[in-house]
Amino acid sequence: MAKSRFEYVREFEQADVMLRNTWLVVRIDGHAFHKFSKEHEFRKPNDVRGLTLMNEAAEAVFKSYASECVVAFGESDEYSFVIKPTTKLLGRRRAKIESLFVSLFTATYVMRWPLHYPDTPLKYAPSFDARIVLYPTLQNVKDYLSWRQADTHINNLYNTAFWTLVEKGKLSPQEAEARLSGTLSADKNEILFTEFGINYNDEPAMFRKGSIVMRRPVETIVVDSRNGKETTRMRTRIVTVHEDLISDKWWTTNEYLLNFKD
Repeated sequence: MAKSRFEYVREFEQADVMLRNTWLVVRIDGHAFHKFSKEHEFRKPNDVRGLTLMNEAAEAVFKSYASECVVAFGESDEYSFVIKPTTKLLGRRRAKIESLFVSLFTATYVMRWPLHYPDTPLKYAPSFDARIVLYPTLQNVKDYLSWRQADTHINNLYNTAFWTLVEKGKLSPQEAEARLSGTLSADKNEILFTEFGINYNDEPAMFRKGSIVMRRPVETIVVDSRNGKETTRMRTRIVTVHEDLISDKWWTTNEYLLNFKD
């Protein structure tokens, strides 16, 4: 490569290699999505189209880095990708990983927007920020994911009660907020069931538990090209599920996720 007298400016670049043998969690979060969702008339309290679009963007990132990603969890306008501690991806450079994950996520979100909102053109480009947090132990990672899923439940229960009071109870947003002020989860469940006949546990699992992107063995029909015979085999596929990952049982059932190679 040809050199010039200007090349000294490279000396101002700082190394951002992350600590070895630590779990990396890349968290992508929508920037000013309250305004974005309002401008594009997202349905309240949950817009299936928007959540599905987020899941597809996450799947695109997961598939691109499937050998490094262990699991991903998403809710609302955020997604967290857990990367194995032994990864050497991009030399473990923070800026490289952050920028590539968030740019691919955003690009996929924009590209697939028309498939979910065919009658709602984008008024302006959505944006997402990204950060990486390092965790020293697997238990830290499990607790992080449990925190995000617990947050999903807390936020969704509140939003479900709030928007039910507004849309079915005919309260103003201010009145609904005042009604829910100081209430516990049991109180919100009682309001939904007693006043509106809504059993919160019957709400879609994606709303209550968030979304998990992961590898999972699934039965796949394989056709023999020689004789046309069909056989069923187990193949590992990247799937999106809505399950309770706070429980130890989930990690025991899916312990194969942790059998990654160095």
